[in-house]
Amino acid sequence: MTTGEDAALVRRMEGSTRATLLELLFDVVFVAALALLSTLLTEEHTWSGSAKVLLMLTAIWWTWSLTATTTEFYNPRQRPIQAVLMIAMVGSVGMAVALPMVSVAHLLLFVISYVGTHVSRCVILVVALHRQGHQTARERATRFLFWFTVSGVFWVTGALSHSPNWGLWTIAITIDLVASAARYPTPRLGMVPIDQYKRITGHLGERYQQFVILALGDIVLLPTLQVSRGDLEFFRVLALLCAFATMLLLWQIYVFRASELMVAAEARAHRPVRLAPYTHLVLLGGVVATAASFEMVVHHPTGTTPVRWLVLILGGPTLFVLGRVLLALLVGWSVPWRRVAWQLTPLLVLPWAGGWPPLLVAAVVALALAGHIFVPAGDRETAPGLNVRRAEDA
Repeated sequence: MTTGEDAALVRRMEGSTRATLLELLFDVVFVAALALLSTLLTEEHTWSGSAKVLLMLTAIWWTWSLTATTTEFYNPRQRPIQAVLMIAMVGSVGMAVALPMVSVAHLLLFVISYVGTHVSRCVILVVALHRQGHQTARERATRFLFWFTVSGVFWVTGALSHSPNWGLWTIAITIDLVASAARYPTPRLGMVPIDQYKRITGHLGERYQQFVILALGDIVLLPTLQVSRGDLEFFRVLALLCAFATMLLLWQIYVFRASELMVAAEARAHRPVRLAPYTHLVLLGGVVATAASFEMVVHHPTGTTPVRWLVLILGGPTLFVLGRVLLALLVGWSVPWRRVAWQLTPLLVLPWAGGWPPLLVAAVVALALAGHIFVPAGDRETAPGLNVRRAEDA
């Protein structure tokens, strides 16, 4: 564990934007938790159960997102930040271990892992920044500490029974999300100054892209595990190939000018940076739902398609595309409508899809994704430097 040549804790704007190896290991640990969430989603048979999975997804994603933002503002080669990353990894493992039993047991393990990760990060930052005399950065960390302490009261209170109080946990995660959107207004300190959100390098955009690409691998990982546990039946293998094609199509949708969008976001203003965690939460919701749907499709590729399966098969990729559209909209106020329209085409077969085999429904969705990518769009999209050019010229 090295501290690097630069002893400054606050990241320099001209410093390297490359992710460290510890950050990449940090990503892998969190992606494993996402895979477990997809499996849990396949086992839920009620809409309320699915909503609980969404709440836990939000908690896990929020932990990753704020830790990644920490490595954007502070040097990840410094020991305090490396300690933050390691604590977050331990917290992720704790949340993942608690997930399968969180409705009936392991409540405090999940809560302590989540709240402990955030509070520990803030305490480490406040102490380290105080020692180095970074008053502005220390005040920012203090604001975070205040609000995670407030939400932590609801998290812990909601876990002090034989079953989780989902109402209190919903209030807790809402506090976390709203406090961030409101720039953490804190007594005597006020809100985080808007100029601090403009202090963003290419590192943060790269971190988001790396995580999403790793998460997309779950779409193939889960059905692969299903196929490996049984006979290599023709339709099961075909469903696995469909999952692979869908993963590649979603990858292409995400990476299309993704780096340009993030560069433009850095140059434009604070708004895309502040809202990136929310847009990517929508993206990851789509990944988790898509991975869950293909785990079920590979298990039963033939027969009829239950309503809940239809929602996951159609809704997963649609959520992903929606998240990508929101990302483009925040940066350039421009949406490739002709491409997006393709994602609505599977809805045309919805009245009959319930009687179709799950594999056929998944194939229709994959064809819509292919149309999204391969059909030329005339809508203008954002290019580096906030110049605007047509997609055909890219």
